[in-house]
Amino acid sequence: MKILLVYPYPLFDRSRAYEQDIHAVPIGLYYIGAVLKEHGYDVEVLNWSQIHKTPEKIIDTLRKKKPDILGFSILNANRWAGIEIARIAKSLNPDTRIIFGGVGATFLWKHLLTHFAEIDYIVLGEAESVFLKLVQALEKPGGRTLKHISGIAFRDRGKIVKAANAPLVKDLDSLPIPARYFTYQHVVSSRGCPGGCTFCGSPRFWKRRVRFRSPAHFVRELKMLRKKGIRFFYVSDDTFAVNKKRVVQICKAILEADLGITWVAISRVDHVDEEVLDWMRMAGCVQISYGVESGSKEIRKRLGKPLRTRDIKCAFALTRSRGILARAYFIYGAPGETQQTIQQTVDLIRQIKPFVCVSYILEIYPGTALYLDYQKAHHLTDDIWLKRIEGLPYFETDPGLTKEMVMAFGKTIRQAVYENLERFVDSLDLIDDKRFFPTHADFCSRLGMTLTHGDYAGVNAIHNKDEIAEKLFNKALGYATHPRAYLGLAMLRQDKRDFQAAAAILEQGVKEFPENQELNVCFAINCMNLGNFQAALDRLDRFPEAPGAAYYIEECRRNLDKKPQQTAFSQKARR
Repeated sequence: MKILLVYPYPLFDRSRAYEQDIHAVPIGLYYIGAVLKEHGYDVEVLNWSQIHKTPEKIIDTLRKKKPDILGFSILNANRWAGIEIARIAKSLNPDTRIIFGGVGATFLWKHLLTHFAEIDYIVLGEAESVFLKLVQALEKPGGRTLKHISGIAFRDRGKIVKAANAPLVKDLDSLPIPARYFTYQHVVSSRGCPGGCTFCGSPRFWKRRVRFRSPAHFVRELKMLRKKGIRFFYVSDDTFAVNKKRVVQICKAILEADLGITWVAISRVDHVDEEVLDWMRMAGCVQISYGVESGSKEIRKRLGKPLRTRDIKCAFALTRSRGILARAYFIYGAPGETQQTIQQTVDLIRQIKPFVCVSYILEIYPGTALYLDYQKAHHLTDDIWLKRIEGLPYFETDPGLTKEMVMAFGKTIRQAVYENLERFVDSLDLIDDKRFFPTHADFCSRLGMTLTHGDYAGVNAIHNKDEIAEKLFNKALGYATHPRAYLGLAMLRQDKRDFQAAAAILEQGVKEFPENQELNVCFAINCMNLGNFQAALDRLDRFPEAPGAAYYIEECRRNLDKKPQQTAFSQKARR
């Protein structure tokens, strides 16, 4: 039996700022794949989050692999893609069994089975054991009754049937580690969240319970992935620091294993303190995302996030002082939103000084408290999702809000960060502890690169980006030598065509870090701009596999063979 597990593409192919993981396969799909492989099934996990850009590959892959079962990880944003791919699969082979699962399918199971004949089965909630039992039943000659399988919904002689809910896995360590079979960067050390946010489906999906993997089990997974070459991780727990003692144990285990990794996490502002942040930074954490949601206490309360303002301020100050990027999530266009509440959000931004803010229009999704309230108030069914929409903007349901107002709210919040970014950098006060000096250098140089080559590089609303970045690179070197700081300073000089000054910086950088690939390639490009192609080639020949190296090597040889043309070479253009 051939099984394909698919993560489909989102409904709208739009720019999603700061959503590095929008195209990442949910870890749950890898867990299902691992369980199936442990039981001897031929299974593949396919990341089809961008396959709509080359749609011909859908048919080609299905014809080549001839799956008996197609399983889809469904969010509200990609449900239509799952339906479209299922239709293609059924047209090629009507006997292909289509299984939907994930949070989007769990909350819309009846709607999906009612309106879309392509979908045969839906797995509800936590899927590993349920999916396995369903597959085992389907492979039996003549089939077996499915009514005994908890956690599924399906059609029986035209009637939609929902079985009893399946119990949650008691011991997460009992599940196979997906890294035995797959390679990925998004990992989880726990499942669930104790919070009751009205805009989130987690309270209903996970029942406001948190279950933990043991620190040893989680770090074993990191070790396995590290051996496969993964050095950067997204720890996708809903709130990683909910159990401080356990977080410290995980961090100590990472350090004892000398993994040399960096990672980002998500937490609540009322779950961190000096000790846990110290250990997280020493173990490689470079960023923590906090859901602040609003500067208005009343709106936070209405959103089910009754955080104290003093806890928000404290968490951001402590996180920033440890050289961890504190990223703030804000929601705007919420119930009771006004220009005054937006001003409260702006005021809070100026106080907590986040270097990155991610702001979203409040949208209503199935499975959330907001959605249930909306249904009751308007006597609506789930048929609203027959429209090709990802979510329902809250402002469309509130006569006190208009689209123009909400768009202006978002612009005001973003502008508050852009206009104050230089002041945030100037006021950066990192803890005076020598243990953290190397990580302080890493933090400052990383933030500097964000301005010159990262997310902020193309934001015209931020003024003096190069000057702010230079401050950060120099601040980094004030703590410790760091290759990224030398690289950043050199490229700033190159952008001004001051190649002699860049050469002096790079000479010092490669003296400190002779094997650093990026510094050496940058030095080679600088030599090319100074007309010293042999020196550039000598340096490039040491790193032939570096990004762009083949192009620069060819240019060096061409210019050594004949009179060079007046050409400016730029690393930024080749990055």
